[in-house]
Amino acid sequence: MDLAAKPKFVTFDMNGTLIDFRIDDAIRRAMGERIPAAIEATFLRLAGQLRIDECMGEWKPFHQIVEQSQRRATRILGLEYHEDDARAVYDQIPSRGPHPGVPAALRRLAETYPLAIITNTDDTQVQQLVDHLEAPFEVVITSEQQGVYKPRLRAFEGLLERLGVERHEIVHVSSSPQYDLRPAHDLGIPHTVYLDRGFEHDQPWLGYERITDIAQLPVILGA
Repeated sequence: MDLAAKPKFVTFDMNGTLIDFRIDDAIRRAMGERIPAAIEATFLRLAGQLRIDECMGEWKPFHQIVEQSQRRATRILGLEYHEDDARAVYDQIPSRGPHPGVPAALRRLAETYPLAIITNTDDTQVQQLVDHLEAPFEVVITSEQQGVYKPRLRAFEGLLERLGVERHEIVHVSSSPQYDLRPAHDLGIPHTVYLDRGFEHDQPWLGYERITDIAQLPVILGA
C-alpha cells in the first residue's frame, strides 16, 4: 500500500471482518425448513439488501433492523414469518469468536498503529465481541453511540470526528464493500483494505487494497 505518511489509526469493521459472524447462517438456523431450498439464495440476498435499506433510515436497535428486513423479505416472497425469528438471529451474535489469525494480526498491528473499530453492533453486545478479539483497541464506536448505521456517510464522518483525524490519516479495513468501502470511497477516504472473506463481490474500482488473509495486513502496512 502506497502511504505518503504513517496513518494515525487503522480502523476496522467488526462483525464479518474480525468476528466470524455470518448472518445468513444465523437466519438459516432460525427459520429452518421455512426457507425452501429452491429460493433460499433469493431470500437471503433480498433480506440482505433490505437490511441495508433499513439501515439508511432513522436509527433503531439492530434487532429491529433484522426484524423489519426479515419480515419484509418473507412478505415479498410469500414465506412464513415467526415473531421470534429476528431475536433468534440477533441473540447468536455475541457468542461468535474471531476468524482464525485475527487476534495475532491485531496485536502485531497494535505495536505500530493505534487501532479503532466502527461497528453496526449495539452497545449491549459490543464489549463481549471486542473481548473475543483479545487485542488493544484505542476507540470502539457503535451505531448506537452515533445514532446512525453504516453505510450512511454520516457514520464515517463521525468516525473521523471522534478520532480527530483527516480522511487521509486512517486506513480502513473491512470485508464489506457495500457497508464500508463504498461509503469510505464516496467520502474520499483514500486508504482502504478489502479483506475478502467471500461474502461480497470484489469491486476493484473502489481503489482498495485487496487481501484474503488478515496476516497480510501487518505486512502491507509495514508493522
